[in-house]
Amino acid sequence: MAMCKVYGIPNCDTIKKTLAWLTAHGISFEFHNYKKSDITKDKLAEWCRQAGWEQILNKKSSTWRGLPLLVQEKITNENQAIQLMTEYFSIIKRPVVETDRQLLIGFSELIFSKQLKDK
Repeated sequence: MAMCKVYGIPNCDTIKKTLAWLTAHGISFEFHNYKKSDITKDKLAEWCRQAGWEQILNKKSSTWRGLPLLVQEKITNENQAIQLMTEYFSIIKRPVVETDRQLLIGFSELIFSKQLKDK
């Protein structure tokens, strides 16, 4: 298995679970910490092309719920979502895992087992 890249925030419980799972299964990874390295509009656009902006933008996050309703209602397309995600990277679904073949969004042991182990 080629190395994967995990995007997220280190103090996020889901990220901690993801990194622990990858380590326990011997899967090499690089961690991209949004708090240290931000995220580019180009990278977000690439993810949106692969998965759709609705999958990348986490409307269940406390950051989203903390936004004024008027701001939430204005997010109706990819460009608006990307702009918001560059301003509030904690609103991006976690983790986002890139491999040489695919993009995985969110943590699922079942999906990770099927997609990352023995490939």
